[in-house]
Amino acid sequence: MEVVFLSRLQFAIATCFHFLFVPLTLGLSFLLAYWETKYVRTGDKLYLGMTTFWGKLFLINFALGVVTGITLEFQFGTNWSRYSAYVGDIFGPLLAIEATVAFFLESTLLGVWIFGWNKLSKGMHATIMWLIACASTVSAFWILVANAWMQHPVGYVLRNERAELFDFWTVISQPFALLEFAHTVSASYVLSAFFVLSISAYHLLRRQQLEFFTRSFRTALVLGLVSTLFVVIEGHHHGYDLSRHQPTKLAAMEAHWQTTGQAPLYLFSWPSQAQGRNIFEFGRLPGLLSLMAYHNPKAEVKGLRDFPREEWPPVIIVYLSFRIMVGLGMYFAGLMVLLWFKRRSIEEYPLLLRLVLYSLPLPYLAIELGWIVAEVGRQPWIVYGLMKTSAAASPLASPHVLLTLIGFVIVYGFLGGTAFWLMAHFARKGPMLKT
Repeated sequence: MEVVFLSRLQFAIATCFHFLFVPLTLGLSFLLAYWETKYVRTGDKLYLGMTTFWGKLFLINFALGVVTGITLEFQFGTNWSRYSAYVGDIFGPLLAIEATVAFFLESTLLGVWIFGWNKLSKGMHATIMWLIACASTVSAFWILVANAWMQHPVGYVLRNERAELFDFWTVISQPFALLEFAHTVSASYVLSAFFVLSISAYHLLRRQQLEFFTRSFRTALVLGLVSTLFVVIEGHHHGYDLSRHQPTKLAAMEAHWQTTGQAPLYLFSWPSQAQGRNIFEFGRLPGLLSLMAYHNPKAEVKGLRDFPREEWPPVIIVYLSFRIMVGLGMYFAGLMVLLWFKRRSIEEYPLLLRLVLYSLPLPYLAIELGWIVAEVGRQPWIVYGLMKTSAAASPLASPHVLLTLIGFVIVYGFLGGTAFWLMAHFARKGPMLKT
């Protein structure tokens, strides 16, 4: 196997595994801050119990996010040295700011929160969790800005056979970056809401500590409803941005081959990259793709055949990932609306609670599919339109990369299995409330 393929596979595994933990950190930290603030303001010990119970799960998740995130950044030097040499002047500062400012601040504050229960005032301790939540969001911002620059490079000049930073403000404020940040963070809130909803549903079905888990359920439902509807709306605007900056990705997402005005959207089709067409198409909706891409039902949408075949992304992967992700998003929105109308007596609807419980893996799947659409859809570019992935890998021997890949799978498998077992164990056990 080629070293480029192995390096891509290793980075993909590491990224997807890391992304199992980051979204929960982003959303659950704000829920913890809210619950602890409610405890400070009301003195209600139930909110304190909610903070400590969900906080224990948060800490297990956070630990795995840290471990897996560090190895990702090292891979830019070990597996992607040519990429780092070519665009390091732009990409490096973004990662450096994330690590030295946001991540270190977040980690330090978390240590203060863990060991400060009996050393800080209640109000200050709650403030620390708010700061942790904000720091985790700032950390996500810098990472997503770096990724957005790879998707749509701006603010640079080519000099001395390198891409060099020219306008830092343009890099961090470009609409593509802001849309990617909004979409990813709101999707993380959806996942976090489902995490709390599903565990709460588990205990409500068993009639265990009803008040505790009813409050947890209702709080998470508010976050879930708002963030789910926001993701659906924002995703449409993100698609509009793709039509201008990554037309090949948009065409692959919709299996759109022929440039045409009033471009239709098909409810389902099956693309064949080899033949450059869809083998079959079902549910033709005239003009809908043009409307979604350009806010104009008669607008012309470029098809993949207008681009060199060597610049086509793997269409079937991108197409199926996008369709499943969108379908799950619609399911989440519908379920959240239904739960909202049943929220006052949710414990009386066991079938609905089971549906919530069994839905827990789905937001994890949806957020991973979204990452696949973003990264695989960018191929064959590592920096869209500027540097191809085949030119970015380090000059390593394939057996060496294969060896580290196997090591990653073994170590991550052990760490992931341990982390999810611990979270499942403590989630089933429930809170130990003090009276």
